[in-house]
Amino acid sequence: MGDIVPFKKKSVAKRSTLCANNHHKWKASKNSQFDVKKGKLLTIDICTRCGKQRNRYT
Repeated sequence: MGDIVPFKKKSVAKRSTLCANNHHKWKASKNSQFDVKKGKLLTIDICTRCGKQRNRYT
């Protein structure tokens, strides 16, 4: 019989791989602002993985 060859573990990808491919995990921040010029509520979303922010009008 031949020798037993141990398997190597695959390298684990970095944590922010999804965010690098623009697949963020958005969560709405608790404080909301009001845009006076547009007359709409401004919601600030923050990515839980990388911390990037985006603004949405609701």
